Amino acid sequence: MPATELRAYGIVSRMQPRYAAYEATVADGDIPLEGMAQLFLELAPGNEIYRLADAALKATTVRPGSQIVEREFGLLALHAEDPQVVEEAGRVMLERLDLRAEDRAKPVIVSENVVTNVTPFQAQLINRFRKGSLLVPHRTLLVMEVQPAAYILLAANEAERTSDIDLIDVRPVGRFGRLYLSGDESTVAEAAAGARRALHALPGRDGGA
Repeated sequence: MPATELRAYGIVSRMQPRYAAYEATVADGDIPLEGMAQLFLELAPGNEIYRLADAALKATTVRPGSQIVEREFGLLALHAEDPQVVEEAGRVMLERLDLRAEDRAKPVIVSENVVTNVTPFQAQLINRFRKGSLLVPHRTLLVMEVQPAAYILLAANEAERTSDIDLIDVRPVGRFGRLYLSGDESTVAEAAAGARRALHALPGRDGGA
């Protein structure tokens, strides 16, 4: 039986208003609220998510937000009002895996694209699939791509913590995670810098492809 790979592991210490609202929109389970703490992890093989979710939910009062198992990987997002509850849930799951947080893969920013003065045509294309705010034409758009995918959750929250932006869409599953946000050119630049700082600060092992 192959060993479980901890592809991503992180804690959002305080969910920002737009990020929490977005997560509430896409949550399969309990709805998170602004100010809550969130823990996320991504595993391979994905089926291990079920066992770890069971352990965390039985051992703590943490609430499940999302549990997604796709072709290759599994994603679990949990939240609680008390950050210590989230940390304890993480400890329980890492103990079951016989791993430490530092055994996670480091996040890698694969690409970062900025489009200024977005045309109405492209705005409408993006608005057809977005689950967050509408992309308003003539604003600046940032699309950030991260690997492993789950780290895009931390990037989204930290981008909003840093700057007053609109959160258009967040996609934390699959081979790459993608963040779409908009604002004026300066606020988007500040938000991107905040996301980069948060991702670069996470210790871990190389090789999350």
